[in-house]
Amino acid sequence: MRAFVTGQIGVDKGPYLKAVQEMATKNGHQLEICHIGKMMYEEAPDVPAGRILNLPITRLNTLRRSVFKEAVRAAETKPNVLVNTHATFRWRHGLFSAFDFDHIKAFNADLYITILDNIESVHQRLIKDHDIDHTLKDLMVWREEETLATEILANITRGHGHFFMVSRGRSIPTVQTIYRLMFEPWRKKVYPSFPMSHVMDLPDTLAEIDRFKATLNEHFITFDPADVDEFVLHTMALKALADGQLHFDAVGAEGPITLKTADVAQISGDIMGQIYARDFKMVDQSDMIVSLVPELPNGKPGLSSGVERELHHAFEGGKEVYVVWACKGTPSPFITETATRVFRSVDEGIEYFRTKGYIR
Repeated sequence: MRAFVTGQIGVDKGPYLKAVQEMATKNGHQLEICHIGKMMYEEAPDVPAGRILNLPITRLNTLRRSVFKEAVRAAETKPNVLVNTHATFRWRHGLFSAFDFDHIKAFNADLYITILDNIESVHQRLIKDHDIDHTLKDLMVWREEETLATEILANITRGHGHFFMVSRGRSIPTVQTIYRLMFEPWRKKVYPSFPMSHVMDLPDTLAEIDRFKATLNEHFITFDPADVDEFVLHTMALKALADGQLHFDAVGAEGPITLKTADVAQISGDIMGQIYARDFKMVDQSDMIVSLVPELPNGKPGLSSGVERELHHAFEGGKEVYVVWACKGTPSPFITETATRVFRSVDEGIEYFRTKGYIR
């Protein structure tokens, strides 16, 4: 199994992928990881840490070609190899690719994965660990560039179905997602769909959603849309603007961080647009969608417009569509006529998936 893994600077892929490697070792799989950036610094000991992109573009390309050949050689002798790199760089040379197509073809990855993280966490790490001038807007653009370039590589070299977006996760690490994509491909890939924005102040409903997600995650490869939840930033910025606050506090991966209200307000359109595009792409990379419709305290179904759009998108994309209708009322034809099957509880759904052979 060969995997080509990318992600914008600040995602901090190294420790995350080390955890993937440890999980593989624990389960009896040998996994070699080639960290292209680290290997380039080892190849050029005269270059100070964090300054390799300052090199002339010709030397930079020569260095990259030299170390990527090592990754290709490793793939010829090792059973499982993962390349950790970038797809693009935006530096003083402008926007340029971080790969050579002949080496990409020679490596012939089975999986192309872009790791995503919440933008406030990426920003927080860049401030702490790097000396890179950037804005939040820059980070939103860099993420799109990295994702698109990786997807194009996957589609050109292997065709549709080999590219995946994987979020690092906020409260629950998603290390097992990459592990399962590499070593347990027999598991069904599931997009868990559930209401988000309008249940944020309903703790019982949130707990029900958490149990739903945990149950699916136990048995399937899941792509949780809440792992990147920048809509929270958008709403916090709106409130700060209304209150006349120039700054507000958010929580990044490494603790509290203070953000400028104007900076977050500037990327509100990017946040909304990327949520829309990213969630649909995660539906597309899944085998099926499983949607929870909880009953709200007022007795009404917790069916958001986002969930309805995701269900319809999955239906039109030929996916299996499952709905857990955890409400007293009867679902409308707009649910039943597009659903492969409707369950009254999560347990009922899991039992059905066992009979289908989706759970071993």
